[in-house]
Amino acid sequence: MTASSNGPSQSEIDFMDRPRIALTMGDVAGIGPEVVARACKDPRVQACCRPIVVGDPEILRRAMRLIGSQAKVRPFDPLSEVESGGDQLDCWNPVATASGAELASVAAGSLDPRAGRAAYDWLVAATQAALGHAFDAIVTAPLNKAALHLAGLDYPGHTEILAAECGVCRYAMMLYVPPGEAVRSPHGLGVAHVTLHTSIASVPKLLTTDGVAEKIGLVHDFLFRIGVDRPRIGVTALNPHAGEEGLFGDEEQRIIRPAIDRFAGEGWSVKGPIPADALLRRAIGGEFDGVVAMYHDQGHIPIKLVARDTAVNITLGLPIVRTSPSHGTAFDIAWKGIASPEGMIEAIRMASLLARTKSAVGTSN
Repeated sequence: MTASSNGPSQSEIDFMDRPRIALTMGDVAGIGPEVVARACKDPRVQACCRPIVVGDPEILRRAMRLIGSQAKVRPFDPLSEVESGGDQLDCWNPVATASGAELASVAAGSLDPRAGRAAYDWLVAATQAALGHAFDAIVTAPLNKAALHLAGLDYPGHTEILAAECGVCRYAMMLYVPPGEAVRSPHGLGVAHVTLHTSIASVPKLLTTDGVAEKIGLVHDFLFRIGVDRPRIGVTALNPHAGEEGLFGDEEQRIIRPAIDRFAGEGWSVKGPIPADALLRRAIGGEFDGVVAMYHDQGHIPIKLVARDTAVNITLGLPIVRTSPSHGTAFDIAWKGIASPEGMIEAIRMASLLARTKSAVGTSN
């Protein structure tokens, strides 16, 4: 962006005041490049932030052609050169694990270790840059967990990589739905998970009272930081009918209830354990601002049913702001020019809001 001889215009000043948001490209065999490209050209994104794509410039140019955009892609190095705006889109490729030619040969919708490695390296570089305050937030396009493993990277997903890079042990994945037609709470609804990327069979033995209490605290902190004066939090049961007084399992009495009881003297509004089917219905109806679910699908299924395009994944407990759309790589529609950017746009808007309000998401004492 070039200033006139009389100095920068008001629009240029306004642009420079917007938070710098890093958008990692994700797995190039999936819809990540397309939804990133579409989001970057959306007026809602341009109005709220300065997007900087972290990925391969040639892949981004290909994605721009796919969506019919004439925007120029400008590779840059170092980060201090970022001047995104107008018909120009900055793209930072901080690693050379795979060249553009190598990644260009990755087949759409395929599991490829080159794509898995590149997605990981871009994520790590963006995280480290955000920790160094080069970015105000990061928004991650989806990666593929099987591709990560093919590349020799033993991580179950974004959340665990981010926690490792940030050096935190208290963290959680939250699906957050902004207030609107999908949920009735005036503050939206956040659903965090005690266990995450693991098998259903392993969930009971992974649940601990400390783990449940930790997630309650992270959800409370997040809601308080976005302006909820007295967060209303519901905690799900693990078993049907909350165990039916031990007939269907005793985790409610032995693990979950003691975690909730820890907050009895704090003045917090924490209720449970409540059967998941009843609790999520009540939460969507506006009775709760936050929910702590015991496992991945317990929280994901109802939220994706009511807010598939607007739910935003937020990682709690990090010293940086990180969001993502709630969808995956969608290999079945990759590079067909039909992927919706709405999830990515909502994730960018949420990241921009959190960055502007200086919310250190989930940094609980």
